[in-house]
Amino acid sequence: MSNIATMKNIVPISKFKEGQTVQGFYLCIDKKLRHTRTGELYIDILLRDQTGQVQAKIWNKVKELDKKFSAGDAVAAKGSVEIFIDDYQLVIQHINKATVQRYARYGFDPALIVPISRFNAKKMWNEAIGVIRSIKNPFIKKLIYSVYMANKPKIMKHPSTILHQYSYRSGFLEQTLSLARTGKFLARHYRLDIDLVLAGVFLFDIGKLEAIESSYKSNLSKAGNLLGHVALGRNIIMASAKKIKKFPSELLLQIEHIMLAQYNFKEGESQVNPMFKEALLVSMITSLDSQMSIMKKIIEDDQDSQDFTSHYNFFKTTIYKKN
Repeated sequence: MSNIATMKNIVPISKFKEGQTVQGFYLCIDKKLRHTRTGELYIDILLRDQTGQVQAKIWNKVKELDKKFSAGDAVAAKGSVEIFIDDYQLVIQHINKATVQRYARYGFDPALIVPISRFNAKKMWNEAIGVIRSIKNPFIKKLIYSVYMANKPKIMKHPSTILHQYSYRSGFLEQTLSLARTGKFLARHYRLDIDLVLAGVFLFDIGKLEAIESSYKSNLSKAGNLLGHVALGRNIIMASAKKIKKFPSELLLQIEHIMLAQYNFKEGESQVNPMFKEALLVSMITSLDSQMSIMKKIIEDDQDSQDFTSHYNFFKTTIYKKN
């Protein structure tokens, strides 16, 4: 089949086998023009659908096909499946930007190529609002509630990241709830300020709603590229706090600190190191939760029947796929 405008026998990524010629609808997560060692131009691509993700290459007709799609687009692609460094790779012969107008008659539905949380978004939203309403500090409760109600449509649909943890539709909300449950349990165990921990959990990543372009297109927005989600999140919180009468300046400072002290501070990824116990707890549980999600995804995406995954992953080691 030379023209992918007439697509049949759609193959999801999870069904790829070495030597197959496949075609299907996928989400282009990443796209880069590169050069081989001999100077030849090629396109390096990362594709995803609801069943998994795969690296892809375009070796031929590079300039022609480069014009047909961009990172963040849904694409209709046809190619051959090969093995490269212990994993599948799709060598693409034909590719177009997929639109409903052009491809709906062949079964294209944008919702079907976007990975989605296994949990119901409405139920997760209701649980999140219940946790917020349980907060005793009136200023923290008002701040979180106002931010979440103002951003409800995005919060219910947005992924948490582009490539790694909770990188699927409604992933932001799923991660927030996971952290809220863990945060409440450990805050009680260590006798910390539960409300302050919850403020950190619900707000530390809120800037991703503006940093990631949408719940469908997976690339960063212009603001996300230029400022980063931490700065964008701080702006959201500061603007919301200003609308709350007599919001304590000390409390706002502590919430800001929790936001800025996230991620693996030992590796210099955060703006500041955690300087009080609630900030340390939020930093630790976000790191743990993210890595657990990434390991789960590595295991789920591995299509080999062996007991261990390839070591070409986030952790740079093989992962045991125990039952």
